[in-house]
Amino acid sequence: MYELLIQMLDSTIRTAPPLILAAIAGMFCERSGVINIALEGILLVAAFASAAVAAVTGSAWLGLCAGVLVSILFVLTHGFATITHRGDQVVSGMAINILAAGLTATLGRYWFDMGGKTPTLSGDARFAPIDFPYAKELYDVPVIGQFYSELLSGHSILEYAAFACVPLAWWVLFRTRFGLRLRAVGEAPGAVDTAGISVIRMRYTALLIAGILGGIGGTYLAVAQTAQFVPNMSAGKGYMALAALVFGKWRPWNAMAACLLFAFLDAVAIRLQGVSIGSFAIPVQAIEALPYVLTIFLLAGFIGRAVAPKALGTPYTKERE
Repeated sequence: MYELLIQMLDSTIRTAPPLILAAIAGMFCERSGVINIALEGILLVAAFASAAVAAVTGSAWLGLCAGVLVSILFVLTHGFATITHRGDQVVSGMAINILAAGLTATLGRYWFDMGGKTPTLSGDARFAPIDFPYAKELYDVPVIGQFYSELLSGHSILEYAAFACVPLAWWVLFRTRFGLRLRAVGEAPGAVDTAGISVIRMRYTALLIAGILGGIGGTYLAVAQTAQFVPNMSAGKGYMALAALVFGKWRPWNAMAACLLFAFLDAVAIRLQGVSIGSFAIPVQAIEALPYVLTIFLLAGFIGRAVAPKALGTPYTKERE
């Protein structure tokens, strides 16, 4: 039973990084007043760009750079439509998601002729797990052995980076002048502008941070976790990250806890595949849909009162003297 628990927690840790990174990315955007539904598309384009570059160059780090750059390009496109031209933020985000889904599949078929997939990554072209000292030797030690060797050790550098960005994001948002200004922009942009702080610059900075985090999340999906790009491999993770953000009430630690909960539900669903009740075999589709159904149930029944930033979704127009 303990071994099964360790395995499920290990699966949770491996599933959570793209959710955490996307949720933190969305938190910076929404704290500045910009709705970023485009997280799903950003994860997808970053996954494709990183996998394609890693497959061609044989370098996972070059793939990461490509994923981050493409992610920044798409998120700045969202900013250009919504901040500069004050377009509808939801419509812009959905347009980017649709564009990402079609563009990655089309380019994948054109460049690699593998049905939209990229070649399988191996060696230096993917991020390998990092083994802690004496992980193999301590595996058989009761209780702490498997916890240290399997749960703490054996993950890629992007997984550790995803969890490390949570306290860093908390410190930036709640312990720095930049974070104070960013939160103020999401609450009262007019007052911030009066104080001589550029609302547009702050919002673009938040989108830039979101692009970096989303690029790392997409790269993890393709170059670390799966070692290959598959069309629509983000599978709703961007939307689940937004749900975790609301569930966590726009706070880093709470959002991470929600992401871990959703990842744990996903791990449970994987373990339940092939399970039968008597002579009735539970359909695989029902098991795969379980995390999403439970996510809706949890959001509907246990979220409580979540108060979004007051200026969220409202384009800012600078008052003329």
